[in-house]
Formats: sequence, structure tokens, C-alpha cells
Amino acid sequence: MEVQLLQLFNGISVSSILLLIALGLAITFGLMNVINMAHGEFIMIGAYSTYVTQLFFTSNIPADYFGYYFVLAILVSFAVAFIFGFVLEISLIRFLYGRPLDSLLATWGVGLVLQQLARSIFGAPNVAVQAPAWLNGGLEVMDGIILPYKRLFIIALVAVVLLAMYLFIYRSNAGRRMRAVMQNREMAACLGISTRRVDSMTFAIGSGIAGIAGCAITLLGSIGPSLGTYYIVDAFMVVVLGGVGKLIGSVFGALGIGVTGTFFEYWTNASIGKVLVFIVIIAFLQWKPKGLVTMRTRSLD
Repeated sequence: MEVQLLQLFNGISVSSILLLIALGLAITFGLMNVINMAHGEFIMIGAYSTYVTQLFFTSNIPADYFGYYFVLAILVSFAVAFIFGFVLEISLIRFLYGRPLDSLLATWGVGLVLQQLARSIFGAPNVAVQAPAWLNGGLEVMDGIILPYKRLFIIALVAVVLLAMYLFIYRSNAGRRMRAVMQNREMAACLGISTRRVDSMTFAIGSGIAGIAGCAITLLGSIGPSLGTYYIVDAFMVVVLGGVGKLIGSVFGALGIGVTGTFFEYWTNASIGKVLVFIVIIAFLQWKPKGLVTMRTRSLD
């Protein structure tokens, strides 16, 4: 029983990371139908922003305040990735709408450029980010089961980001404009909504969320220029399985992949577990090709 509970927690922990990575991708892909292969590099940008924030605190801030750097690093990671995403959208992405193969190739090339830029600035070897002291250790819920504070913090961070995105999308004027463009772009433009501005802000917000994901990943191990490539495939699987453009679908997709993948790996091994997850996803999409949750639309076509 203890082993099953521990595996369940590990599955939820993996699911939270996948959800945070896929959340921004689901929003941009669902709204603009742009396959952003550089999404993993925005994760890398967030991770290196955390590393730079740590170096700044180490060099300029008294040691007594070092533990607070990670809270600031979350905001810095979001801001830096947001700016990169905004610049990428206005300089490249907006000229490739309706051209999915061109956008896929272009963003893949942007990803390679960003990786090489990171190697030039920080070097090819991985670097480590030191976690604050208050995230060390774990919570003992019963004999033999200790839940690491780092994993619990990541789950809490994902819950906060998910709540913030829900309030933004469904309770704010900017979110209403975003959903209007998502449902019917032409009609939204006729009603005076600047679809170009909505596209730019949506892509930038999705990139910023990827930056927060990169910040969270630094708690799990060292980071390097190719950090994002390890997660981009899983992020697309979450988006496709959950249903494009729906937050609740991304939640269910991440939980499904994270929990089932963890149990498959426990019963077999890491490689076979991955293969089994792929097989289950392919079989499910044969049954429901639009994913777990489909988006309602007012488009006539």
C-alpha cells in the first residue's frame, strides 16, 4: 500500500511538471494553430533566468536573504520568457499564420539558434541551481513515505499558475477577447478586437508560462542548453491528448500521462513504460481523435 501511494504521488508530481510545460503550448497552439517547436527553448530560458538570479543574489545580496531568490526567480523567468516570446511573435510568427509547415520549420530553427546562444553565453556543460534551504527535506506522512518539499512546491506552483490562467481566460476582459478570437477570428475582428494584439499577447503569455516551467525544473537537477528538448514531445502529447485549447483538457491529459507512465515504469522499466504510454495514447486517439475535451466553436466551417 505504501509503495502504491508513493508511486501515485510521483505520478502526480510528474503530471504537474508536464502540465506546467504544456499549459502555454496548449494556449498558443489552440488559439493560433502555430506548432511552436521552440517551446522547449523558452523552458531553457526560464531555467537560465533562475540561474542568473541565483548568481545575482550570491554576488550582491547578503547571505541571510539568499533563500528568497527563488520567489523572485519565478517572476524573472516569466518576464524574460514573455519578452522573448513577444519579440518572436511580432518579428517572425505573425508572418507565418496559416502556414503550419513553415512555422514548424521556422520555430525549429529558432530553437537551434537559442540553444547555440545559450552555449555561447553559459557554456556547453550543465550548470546547477541551488535550491533554497526551505525547500530541502520532505514531509513524512507515514512510516516509509516522505514527500519532498521540492515536489510539493512544484505542485503548489502549478496549482497557482493554473488558477491564475483560469481567472485570466474566463474572468477578465483580455481573456474574453482571447476566447472570442479562438472561437471565430473573423467575427472577433469585425467586432473591433485587434486580433494581432491578441495573438502577440497570447504567444507571449504562453512563452512566459514555459519560463516558469523552466524555473520549476531547476529544482529537479542541473540544466543545460538542450534542457527543453527532453520535454517538448511530452508537452505535445499532453496537448493532443487533452484537446487543443482547453485548460481542463490539459489537466486531464497531464494527469493521465504522468500517472500511467509512472506506474508503467514501476511495473516494467523506463523505456518500456514510455512505449506503453505511446501505445495507450495512440489507441485512445483512434477512438477520440479530438482528445479528451473538445472546444466549442462558432465557426461555420
